[in-house]
This record gives sequence, C-alpha cells and structure tokens, in this order.
Amino acid sequence: MENDMPASNTIPEATQDELWYFNNYFLLKDYYDRTISRIAARCVRLGNIAIEDYPFYNYTLDVLEELCETGDYILKHRSLYPYMDKKLKDGIMGFHADLELYKKELEKNSSPDMIKEEDLKEAKAALLAVDDPTKGAGTNPDDLINELLARQAARAKKEEN
Repeated sequence: MENDMPASNTIPEATQDELWYFNNYFLLKDYYDRTISRIAARCVRLGNIAIEDYPFYNYTLDVLEELCETGDYILKHRSLYPYMDKKLKDGIMGFHADLELYKKELEKNSSPDMIKEEDLKEAKAALLAVDDPTKGAGTNPDDLINELLARQAARAKKEEN
C-alpha cells in the first residue's frame, strides 16, 4: 500500500500568494537598482553631491526596506526555494547573500525615524526595566538606540542559527 503522506523532506508547492512575493522581490530589486543608478546620475548633474545628500534619498531607503521585508518572506517559505534555484545562478544561497548585503545597506543608512513601532516598544520596555533611574544619565540617546538595535540584531542572528 502506497503512503499518501508527503515525505518530511518534500517541499510543498508554492501558493499564488507566495509566488507574488517571489515575483515582487525581483521587481523591487530591479526598481531599486535602477532608482539608485538614476539618483547617482542626478547627483553628478547637481554638482557631484553625495547620494545621501540627494533630497529624495530617503525614498530609496523605503524601497530598500520593502525589498528586505519581501526577501525575509521568501526565506521563510521553503516552497519558493526551487524557484530561486532556477532564477539565480547561485540559487537560494546567492539570494541569501544578496539579501544580507541589502540589509547591511539599510542598517547603515537607516535614520532614527525609520525605527519600527515594535522596536520602540522594546526600547521603552528596556528603559522601564532599569532599577536605578539615574543609571545611564548623560548617555547619548543615539548610543542607547544603537545598543538596543545591536541587541536586537544579535537576538535575530541567534534565532537564525
């Protein structure tokens, strides 16, 4: 008698919603790359200003954030891995490496106003958990936020492994 249950190592078929994220990732990637190229050219024409000084540079960070979120979705859905293996020369491993580069770029260029609501809640909880309210007095708020973001990144990395 044949077993109707799928093997534990069998990857399920991708749903339409999952395939939308797959396609959207590549559309966003292409759009982001083209936008950065266009802005770089504009910066040269505007007197060779730094790309970060371009008035609408924050828009590129928004696109980059969406690209990273879409990439994270793909990583969480193994049914998309075979598609990634067909789409990219290095397959899912190459995708993962590219996504890490995008995430580092986003982290390097993020501003404090890009901090998500859940991160703010975590920061507030961390501040309220301090027994001595004078502890850290005189600490630069940017240093505090950087420390909290570093802790969050370390925790996320630990969860990845």
